[in-house]
Amino acid sequence: MARLIDPKCRQCRHVGEKLFLKGERCFTPKCAIVKRTYPPGARGKAGAFARKRSSSEYGQQLIKKQSIKKTYGIMERQLKRYFREASLQKGDTREHLLRKLEMRLDNVVFRLGWVKSRAAARQLVNHGHVSLNNRRVTIPSGGVKAGDIISLKETIKKSKLMENLVVVLKKYEPPSWLALDKEKIEGKVIKQPGVEDLGDLAPIGLIVEFYSR
Repeated sequence: MARLIDPKCRQCRHVGEKLFLKGERCFTPKCAIVKRTYPPGARGKAGAFARKRSSSEYGQQLIKKQSIKKTYGIMERQLKRYFREASLQKGDTREHLLRKLEMRLDNVVFRLGWVKSRAAARQLVNHGHVSLNNRRVTIPSGGVKAGDIISLKETIKKSKLMENLVVVLKKYEPPSWLALDKEKIEGKVIKQPGVEDLGDLAPIGLIVEFYSR
């Protein structure tokens, strides 16, 4: 299966914005994009100024498409498929597209606060440590729906990886469309994310425009 293998900090610098791919490190001065605001590579600084001057409409759409792919850890074929499915639904294509990305299983595990990044959530699912409606799942891209219950296997709960999770979750509040039992470490999808949960849809509009050409 194809996957993104570029170093995470390099991915952020490539699109010119924080994608929060490394969890807590992204909120500290150690964040690479804070220290080096220009793109990676030998001609990074020169390229940064050139890109700012020539930020065409197509260029903005392309960069936003790349940033969404890197944020959710998906490939071009997956994003295209999500767009096709979203465009066939009635209503705002931007909402449908972002909702599909948010309701991926790996993203839900991340949103529940069990791990610090989507990459870690994807690994957790891949290794069979996550259950959906009491059934073991190993496909991170699988979608969830309202009423679904997500839980962790007992073996991973007792591992060193999760030893402080209960303490961390006491200070964490998940999105309003998810319910979290902080003692059992179990989550439930209450509903689909609403418009108020999806945030600013303008960047997603650039992706819709890119694929609608």
